[in-house]
Amino acid sequence: MAEDRERVVLALAAHRRRRTAQAVLIHAALIAACLICIYPLLRMISVSLRPGDRLISTDLSLIPAGATAASYLNVFKQTNFLLWLWNSLVITCVTSFIGVSLAATGGYAFSRFKFPGHKLGLTLLLGTQMIPAGMLLLPLFLMIMRLGLINTYLGMIVAYSVTSLPFSIWILKGYYDTIPRSLEEAALVDGTSRFGAFYRIVLPLSTPALSIAFLFNFTQAWNEYLVARVVLCDAQRYTWTLGLFELQGQYLTQWGMFAAGSFMVTVPVLLIFLYSSKWLISGLTLGGVKG
Repeated sequence: MAEDRERVVLALAAHRRRRTAQAVLIHAALIAACLICIYPLLRMISVSLRPGDRLISTDLSLIPAGATAASYLNVFKQTNFLLWLWNSLVITCVTSFIGVSLAATGGYAFSRFKFPGHKLGLTLLLGTQMIPAGMLLLPLFLMIMRLGLINTYLGMIVAYSVTSLPFSIWILKGYYDTIPRSLEEAALVDGTSRFGAFYRIVLPLSTPALSIAFLFNFTQAWNEYLVARVVLCDAQRYTWTLGLFELQGQYLTQWGMFAAGSFMVTVPVLLIFLYSSKWLISGLTLGGVKG
């Protein structure tokens, strides 16, 4: 009995050591990944604080010698940065709300109804995500040109909505599949309509998936450059991606202003991500267990 007890104690101790070693390795890997991800942001902050337009320096400190906020002030004084932000914000917010609205109803239809072309439609939606973004420029430009929406907010909104909609539909469709149909059936028995059951029962329960779809639509539209370069030609309608590109000249690039503007445009996405982070994990996991 004593020998058996000793074997059990030794086995438990070995198991604890293995678990501790695994935890240390996992945390070390996560810390290394975080450092790799945050390093470009830290260097961008450092470049924005350097006096002049120095991009390369032997100084590795985050706050360089002679640090100054002149680049941040010059972005507002010497460029139309606020106009670029306004244009991007209008296009991005409208695109996000339209994309989430269409994806919410489209994903519900694919989840709850069986109709001709159901599986084919889902396959085609998935297939569109495998097409490189550059190959979509020509068809998008032709579509927007024939609609007479070149150099307009609406043209950009249409282009961004159609490119981000398939992924959003898949995310929401997978999440709707995890919601029991009995909840809607109970609401229908109580006298509500199909739309009422969707609006009052399904949508409130789908907040995690809706937040993911909104964040995806927002980041896609906020950071996009290629479509904006093709569709927009009026400097007064430039988004921030096009506006900051104007700081890069053939012989001279204003690196300080470029880094300062790049850092400031990350703030809206960062705030939205932090606000919606409490829903992201549950939305990604629950939406992927059934489909």
